[in-house]
Amino acid sequence: MLLEGKIFSGDHVDKIAVKPVEIRENVSLTKSLDIALVELCHELTLPSLMWFSKNTREFAKYRQTIFFPEQFSEPVKFTQFQIKLVDVHE
Repeated sequence: MLLEGKIFSGDHVDKIAVKPVEIRENVSLTKSLDIALVELCHELTLPSLMWFSKNTREFAKYRQTIFFPEQFSEPVKFTQFQIKLVDVHE
């Protein structure tokens, strides 16, 4: 599995990055996703983000979610950040 992150300004994609979600023995899927998300944010030089309950609902249902500027610890110059779980067999 891969975790794909896209930064948007309006309808335009500014940046894309992808990180593998490494499933290890004795490590939960949630923890593996957390690690991939932190690595993705670091690669895209994003400030810390706040994960809301709406993100949990969206991610559980659609395997993707969107973060808006107010969910970051510092001001950002884009309109949204989308993450999506991608099956490499798709």
